[in-house]
Amino acid sequence: MAKKKKVDSREIGLEMGLLLGRYFQQSEDLHYGYWPKDLEVQFSNFSTAQKNHSEYIIKNIPKNTRTILDVGAGAGGLASKLVAKGYSVDCVSPSEFLSNKIAEKLSASSDIFRCKFEDLNTEKKYDLIIFSESFQYIKLEIGLRKSLELLNEAGHMLICDFFRTDAKGKNPLQAGHDLTKFYASIENTEFKKIKDEDITRETAPTIQILDEFLSECLGPLTELGSIYLDGNYPRFMKLLKWKFRQKFDKLNRTYFSGQINTEAHMKYVNYRLLLYKI
Repeated sequence: MAKKKKVDSREIGLEMGLLLGRYFQQSEDLHYGYWPKDLEVQFSNFSTAQKNHSEYIIKNIPKNTRTILDVGAGAGGLASKLVAKGYSVDCVSPSEFLSNKIAEKLSASSDIFRCKFEDLNTEKKYDLIIFSESFQYIKLEIGLRKSLELLNEAGHMLICDFFRTDAKGKNPLQAGHDLTKFYASIENTEFKKIKDEDITRETAPTIQILDEFLSECLGPLTELGSIYLDGNYPRFMKLLKWKFRQKFDKLNRTYFSGQINTEAHMKYVNYRLLLYKI
């Protein structure tokens, strides 16, 4: 009998995120929102904030750019917007599920590299490489070197992502490269800085929306489900909680402890748009 393929929990999480976004917001974007001062911070405006985020990236694309490599690419939302504006766009995604979503949105003229960016093998060169909340998942030194290899002469690299600050204390938001180390690493490359903008305040409301969703919706639903299962299947729940106690503890600490909030975001995270040129 053939062994069943192990289900990747990240793939399930991504699919759930897309389903929730599609149902509640008519959106398949998987990134932060950009909240200008005149946009009220509420869940109903989240899809508008996400559109603002994409538009913010697009308006910072250098003139004379024709070919773009979208690294990470999410479900293909940004890539499809870029294609609609006349750019030639290829995508990199290690996720089978998201790669299929990207393929649904783009024509056959776009290549979808189903691999990690570090493992990408192609003879193609690009005018611009975009990392929209994907640079944090790539090894710093390797990512910079790979970008240099894939860019045309005088090509650009655009990063719109969050980084860790040097703030003291336990950081509940552990994703992202250390910003100080990033600056030190890129100084030792051929890249020259064109733009460096701090948009931490404009993106922080996304964390407020997430915190409210977890505390006011997902948390109570999870608790109700636990009460039901404890009452109707006590032996099964006792075994389940014992077997997966470490994972449950981690989930509770990460998502339901109230530690992920706007204050933590402002202290431990620095969200920036960075544009570099060879």
